[in-house]
Formats: sequence, C-alpha cells, structure tokens
Amino acid sequence: MTPCSLKLLLFVLTTLNLLVVLVLAKNAGITRRYKFDVKMQNVTRLCQTKSIVTVNGQFPGPTITAREGDRVIVNVVNHVQYNVSIHWHGVRQLRSGWADGPAYITQCPIQTGQNYVYNFTITGQRGTLFWHAHISWLRVTVYGAIIILPKRGVPYPFPQPYKEVPIIFGEWWKADTETIISQALQTGGAPNISDAYTINGLPGPFYNCSAIDTLKLKVKPGKTYLLRLINAALNDELFFSVANHNLTVVEADAVYVKPFKTNIVLITPGQTTNVLLKTKNHHPNATFLMAARPYATGPAAFDNSTTAGILEYHNPSNKTKKINNIPLLRPSLPVFNDTTFATKFSNKLRSLANVKFPAKVPQTVDRRFFFTVGLGLNPCSNQNQTCQGPNNTMLGASVNNVSFVMPSTSLLQAHFFNQSKRVYTTDFPTNPPFKFNYTGTPPNNSMVTSGTKVVVLPFNTKVELVMQDTSIIGAESHPLHLHGFNFFVVGQGFGNYNPNTDPAKFNLVDPAERNTVGVPSGGWVAIRFLADNPGVWFLHCHLEVHTSWGLKMAWIVLDGKRQNQKLPPPPSDLPKC
Repeated sequence: MTPCSLKLLLFVLTTLNLLVVLVLAKNAGITRRYKFDVKMQNVTRLCQTKSIVTVNGQFPGPTITAREGDRVIVNVVNHVQYNVSIHWHGVRQLRSGWADGPAYITQCPIQTGQNYVYNFTITGQRGTLFWHAHISWLRVTVYGAIIILPKRGVPYPFPQPYKEVPIIFGEWWKADTETIISQALQTGGAPNISDAYTINGLPGPFYNCSAIDTLKLKVKPGKTYLLRLINAALNDELFFSVANHNLTVVEADAVYVKPFKTNIVLITPGQTTNVLLKTKNHHPNATFLMAARPYATGPAAFDNSTTAGILEYHNPSNKTKKINNIPLLRPSLPVFNDTTFATKFSNKLRSLANVKFPAKVPQTVDRRFFFTVGLGLNPCSNQNQTCQGPNNTMLGASVNNVSFVMPSTSLLQAHFFNQSKRVYTTDFPTNPPFKFNYTGTPPNNSMVTSGTKVVVLPFNTKVELVMQDTSIIGAESHPLHLHGFNFFVVGQGFGNYNPNTDPAKFNLVDPAERNTVGVPSGGWVAIRFLADNPGVWFLHCHLEVHTSWGLKMAWIVLDGKRQNQKLPPPPSDLPKC
C-alpha cells in the first residue's frame, strides 16, 4: 500500500468514525435532574383557603420536559405528614420497575422526612404523559405534565405548531380529601363528590369567586397551537370543547394517531390527548370559552358542573377596546350520559401504522383472559354500626369478583426476593368464578371476595385481555390503566362479549395504542399486549373511588433468559415499609 493510499484510507476511516460518533450523539439522550419537595401549601379556591399537598409549592406541579432517549432522575423528598409515592403515568419503565411508583406494588411509600430517587430512561416514546401521586387520594393535588419531545432534529408527523400549551384537567374539593375517602371506607358509603373541576388548577367563571381564577389562553390569528390535554381528575371522565373552533386529534397516550377533526374530545382520567387548534385568520371580535364537563354513566351522584378557560385573540391594533364589550361564545357539549358520542369518538382513534411508526399488534395470542370489572358489595365490617351501602352493606369493586387487598409491603420486593409467602398468591382467576348475564339482570348475590392475587406471565407472553363491564349496582364506564406497557385496543362492543363471534371483528391492523382505555358502560373492550417488561405491573380503574374499593389487580412478568430481559436489583435507597 502506497503512503498516499494509506493516508486516504486513514482519512476515510476517521471520517466514518466521526460520522458514527455524530449519529450516536444525536440519538443518545441526556440526563435531566429534578427535585420534588412534597410540601403543604395554602391555596385559595371557591372563596376558601385550604392547605394542600403539593410538589415545590406549585399547583399543578412542575412540568417534566425531556426528549425521547433521555434519562430522568427525580429526587422526591417528603416533607408532609402522609406517606407519598409518585407514578410516571404512561412511561414504559423498561427494566426500571423500581421507579414506577404505585405504593405497595413496586415500592413501599416514602415516609415523612425520607426521600427516594426515581431513575428511568424514556425509551421509544414521545408525546404527552403526566406524573401523579399514587397512594390514597393524594393525586387530587399532586400532579403535573410530562412532555416528551421527539429526538433532536426529528419532526412531528403533523404541521409544526406555533406554540404548545399543556391543559391539565383536575378536580377540587373544599373539604380534605384524605378525610373524605377515609370516612367513606369506614361507613361503606360513596364518598362526597367534588365541588369543582379545574383547568391548570383554575375552576373558571361558572363557579363562585372564580372569575379571576380562570385560565386565559392568548392566541394570535392564523396560527396553529398544540394543546396537550391531560385528565388528572380523580373520578370523572370529561368532554372538552372550544367554542367555534375545530380540533384535530393527533396523539393519544403519547402515541401518534391518524389525525381526525372533531369539535369535542372525550378524555378519561389517566388519558392524554394532543390536539391541534388552528386559530381564525382574522381577529374574530369575540372571545371563546374552552369548557369541560363530565361524561358520567354510573348510578352514583357526580359533580355535574362545568370548568372553563378563555381563548382570547391578541389584538395589538385595538388595545383600548374593553374585553367586556366583546361577546363571549360558549361551546356546545354533549349531555352527561352521551355514550353514543363516547363510542363514536373512541372508534375514530387509529394508530398511524406506517413504516416510521408501526403498530406492532400481536397477531397471535399465547394467553387469553376474560375479566369482569365493576361494583359489588361487602358485608358491614362493624356489627355495632349501620353501613351506608345498599341494605346495610359496604360498597366495593372487583375484577373477576376479587376485590384486591393492598399488601403491607411491596409486591415487587416480595417477588424479586422470593418472599411471596403471606404477601400474595398467584391464583388470580383467568375467567369470572361463575358466569351470569353480565350486562342484564344482576345475580342475587352481589358480594365480592377479597385477596391479594396476581397473574404470573412468562417473559414475552402475547396476552389478550377482554374486560367486561357488569350491571351489578349499575353499569358504568371504567377507565382501566395498565402500568409498564402500552396495549392495542383491538375491539369493543356493547352487551356481553361473545368469544365465538366478536374476535372476527377485531382490528389487528391499525388499532389505537394506549395505556388507559374506557371499558364501555354495559359493554366490553379487548386489548392485546406483549409482556416484554419484567416486573410487577398494576392494572386498575383510574376512577380513584373504584380503586379505593378494590377494582385493581397485578401482573408479574418473569425475567427472560438474556441479561437485557431481566429486572436489575433495587436501588439502595428504595423506601422501607
């Protein structure tokens, strides 16, 4: 080899090496560090000041912003009287189950004066998610947005918005919510309903003393805004609309969808939806309400009020004109029990299912499960008192008639260290213990059983799960959230699921990919997922009252054979019970 050709070869190799380094640098994430001080804060809403649990004194809490591929480290320090844990809702937590956050499922809670460092990498995800407390009812005020941007230089698969705005729906009680749920669980009755809904922590003009506590979104004409909608409400699904403006849905639960136009969005607790709002080309000489109110199908009382913010056009040429003289237009929202709209809306959600963003739907199934989800009754626990459920009983809820009992230590620790004895059993029923007309006349015996039961899945099991609502106490839509995975919503329908005829209608091409799905009121939903994430993963209703009553269960996914298919040991600062 001549000296010239050797130099050329060295130059080519050096250039290639540099290109590889640049490509790796572009795709490699950075580490983002946050400190969450959980502390009490006085906040005034609805003419009343109360002390609430917050992160860093903020309500809602701080936004976590990261890019796909980034590592996120959050040091959570507990300064309040309550035990605390934080869940990063919708983050896959691949091989980082110790950071998932649900108390007594993946960790013991952080006790007063203690801290825990949540450490996880965001792998293969981009979009809007959120974080919230995951113990008792603390998430009522302990929540905030998670915004995952695409990798640097990677565009959205829709027009680049002029501005991005998080819109977080919440729920507000005048009374102390920890006292409310504690009393309800003692008496067996339904807990008191909320006093208001909020947008970014503000109730809006339809509530007492709240005209100043109204979100104002100032926009410019002829621009596209990305609204990152998050339902952090405790117990209510919500309809949302902006007066005289269409919305284009482009993402659900941090997964891009085939864009579709709508003037109303339905969003359940635990769900996120990204929508594009294109403003009018000229100043419209009006302001517009952005309003949300509940979709409610169950038998219980609910907060039938409306929260609203104001969409206001920036008009520099007419600064003197008073806002009071401009008409305020209201959106038209469906009636509270409009299941027809709810069904049509959820059926429009479809994965992009293209080369860049494929829908990896399991085409075959290894294990099939059929879960009934709904309400039930427990006997009155105290013979000396009258319970407030029907006929002196206590209200409960269950999956396959098992009302889940929270253990006093973490399931993940018990599993990892082979100490399951007296913590959990692995006999969670694959099917309901007895068959009945699930959406027809309920059986005479509505009593639930209770236990800490789990399902064990070998690594990489392809799972199909049908969740069936029941009419016991009353049919109701239940938003079910699965930790540790996204799943594909392959089918849904009304009445009782028919295993002989319904699977023929499943969409295995471009179904919506989600982490939270509404089981239709008086109907069923079928999902599929690949159990490729070792650990213990919670499945529960995201209506907090139903979770409190026991509508929850857990999956244990075993380690795979390879090293990168195994759950690493816990961090040294994992909280103790």
